[in-house]
Amino acid sequence: MSVLVVGMSHKSAPLEVLEKVALDPAASIKLSQLVLEAPFVTESVVVSTCNRVEIYVEAERFHGAVEEVSRLLAEHADLDRDEFVRHVYVHFDEAAVAHVFGVAAGMDSMILGESQILGQVRDALLTAQAESTVGPALNALFQQALRIGKRGHAETGIDRLAPSIVTASLAAAGDIVEAEDTRFLIAGAGTMAKLAVRTLVERGIDADQIAVANRTYERAQDLSIESGVRALRWEDTDHELAAADVLISCTGANGIVFDRPRIEAAGRPQVLIDLALPRDIDSAVRDIDGVSLIDLVVLSKLTENAELAADVKQVRSIVEDEVRTFLVAKAASHITPTVVALRTMATDVVDAEVARIEARLPDLTADELASVRQALRRVADKLIHTPTVRVQQLVDGTGSLTYAEALADLFALDQAAVDAVTRVGGESA
Repeated sequence: MSVLVVGMSHKSAPLEVLEKVALDPAASIKLSQLVLEAPFVTESVVVSTCNRVEIYVEAERFHGAVEEVSRLLAEHADLDRDEFVRHVYVHFDEAAVAHVFGVAAGMDSMILGESQILGQVRDALLTAQAESTVGPALNALFQQALRIGKRGHAETGIDRLAPSIVTASLAAAGDIVEAEDTRFLIAGAGTMAKLAVRTLVERGIDADQIAVANRTYERAQDLSIESGVRALRWEDTDHELAAADVLISCTGANGIVFDRPRIEAAGRPQVLIDLALPRDIDSAVRDIDGVSLIDLVVLSKLTENAELAADVKQVRSIVEDEVRTFLVAKAASHITPTVVALRTMATDVVDAEVARIEARLPDLTADELASVRQALRRVADKLIHTPTVRVQQLVDGTGSLTYAEALADLFALDQAAVDAVTRVGGESA
């Protein structure tokens, strides 16, 4: 049994192809269930975001599973074989593990280091759990990926560039976002719309300056009750559009929602932000004087910040270390609970010691406390690295061992030192 991922992202395919592959929640569930019915597939999880669609499976046979999963994704997107093959990527076993860990850590995101992907990966896992398409193998893989993503953000400054694609788009919009009287219209009431509202409110934008329009008015009302913003009926969108300075569109519709004539008729807004896939706003609006369009094409051109180089290197090192550890644990799958318990115990000890130090030394800065945490984690990792690597060798070995012999073998203790301690102990007794 091996993990396999078949997918497309902003790195492998242009936006017009990603639009064809894009999945709404219902389509994601349906595709995951269809994949599970395929021969050689025992588990499936679908990760679908504004810039990627990936199908993860636990497979009994590599070639058969790749062929079937690829066929289902290509049929969904209505892509011919040649176009599909040009833009799809396939990762297997170690490469698949490294890929999902990198995705969760923000290393494969359109906006490097963005933390929104963590929630999207978590949602994919929760959906798979609710639909019973995930089993112990992918559940363990995704749980570990989520932990690694959190660790990357906790131990580095990787999300300084933009904690989410919403934050990045607002930064690209410039000073208008910070202007005191700027009015915002958000089209849609899904996850991305909620994130947009929360981001604006956290930036100090008055809720009265934010309006949310959705085809299902009740969903707009729910967002209004939750955050205090104004809820609009969809038929009132154009009226609000004529008064807004910034439009953020993320409807999840299957076609263009705001075409050039509609924007021209409104006479505003000045800044249009399209976070939808497929896209909501016609790219032709760029030709309208005084109008700026920020979409996934624009955001994909944001590159790594030189100031983040050290953080990027550190996160990649974390991912590489965790891949090795995960694969060692998987190789000893029949004793995985013991290995996981060992690592959890080490993590709990580190967390407890950090909390104790923080309580006793309240004057420590955040950077100093982070250094202490990293040092303790390195010590714990070094202590448990050898036993987690050697445990499979021990289990696969023949013959019987005493507890003392097993302990010495697991930790690769020097036998001469062990014998010396034994002699001293015997003499003192």
